[in-house]
Amino acid sequence: MTGLPDRLTRPLIDENPITLQILGICSALAVTTTLATALTMSLALTVVISLSATLISMIRNHIPHSVRLIIQITIISALVIVMDGLLRAFAYEMSQRLSVFVGLIVTNCLVMGRAEAFAMRHPPGESFLDALGNGLGYSLILIVVGTLREGLGLGTILGVPLAPMLGLDGFTTLALMQRAPAAFFILGLLIWAIRAWRPAQVERPEYQLSSEEEDA
Repeated sequence: MTGLPDRLTRPLIDENPITLQILGICSALAVTTTLATALTMSLALTVVISLSATLISMIRNHIPHSVRLIIQITIISALVIVMDGLLRAFAYEMSQRLSVFVGLIVTNCLVMGRAEAFAMRHPPGESFLDALGNGLGYSLILIVVGTLREGLGLGTILGVPLAPMLGLDGFTTLALMQRAPAAFFILGLLIWAIRAWRPAQVERPEYQLSSEEEDA
């Protein structure tokens, strides 16, 4: 059970599923127009990935290899249906704002990836911490992007106007921040900043010129 804290903390920055592995990026672009939608999506995905990884790990020794993906998808789908139903029951307006993206957690490569790559090979405790860490790493990026897009695009945070609170008289919102390209720009800047801070995350070039080619 050594190294369990790393399972939880490494996905926050060093192995972040969005900025390093480029997983789950579609929802990161689609649901970050406001901080509220980013928080709700983060909570939904974190709950689903944590529970699915734990359940799959618990039964991993009883799953035939040939049907493992079908069983994984079935477990994840069941949890997504429950989460979607809870949102519709207790936060209907937010459910409508998130549209189909809660349901699309089923196809999120981050959820399936942790189930297949980790939960199928490790005990439940480690699988839960690994999934929770990845969910929190995903959430961290969504919260940063959602905060910037809402703050700069609408001039609010969770619906609260920023200008009076910060004394920013004459603050002008940037309509671009509410459009999809803004999320690409912010994510790109985040990836650049993290990799400048953590040079080990920079991929090596697939092809490097030889000394003869450089001379030519």
